[in-house]
Amino acid sequence: MRTIKLKKDPLKLLNDVLKHLKASPDLGIFKCVQCGMCSSVCPAAKRTDYDPREMLRRVLQDDETVVEDESIWYCFSCYTCNSVCPSGNNACEVNQILRQMAIDKGDIQKIESFTPYGDSFINKGVGSIPDKYYDDMVKDAGSNCMDIKRDIQNIRSDLGLGSYILPDDSIKEIDSILKNSGFIGRIEMVKRCNK
Repeated sequence: MRTIKLKKDPLKLLNDVLKHLKASPDLGIFKCVQCGMCSSVCPAAKRTDYDPREMLRRVLQDDETVVEDESIWYCFSCYTCNSVCPSGNNACEVNQILRQMAIDKGDIQKIESFTPYGDSFINKGVGSIPDKYYDDMVKDAGSNCMDIKRDIQNIRSDLGLGSYILPDDSIKEIDSILKNSGFIGRIEMVKRCNK
């Protein structure tokens, strides 16, 4: 006679995802029918081994190894998957939660490449594409993207938008928030992990 051991909580990973601070209340993961719409439009799936449908399947099957899977870091966080999901699911959001779980387990080296975006918040008070990524952006999107970057103030003016450059007092206020929330300390900790 063989004994089959059941997990204490066969839906532990799924429940952890749903209870996570980043999980929106209407996350439709239980309604996922594995139709593959998310994967069919995902730019990361077209260019890498990342497959949002497969990632969701693994979460639904309580495959906790998905948290350690290298491919979760290939998601572009573009939310295209969410825009086409007939069930209202959000594979991108689930992916971000899995990444946070990986970070919480100590896998912070993977996010070191994102620290220049954090530096942008610290230095400018707003998110922007860091200078170090311009060459890749031009290679991937063409030189027109730099024309837009160079002419951004005129484009914003034509659209009736104000300057995206914040006044110094606003930057100081944001700096205070980033310090008091621990954001700056966390960015510095991530940078030290790869030294």
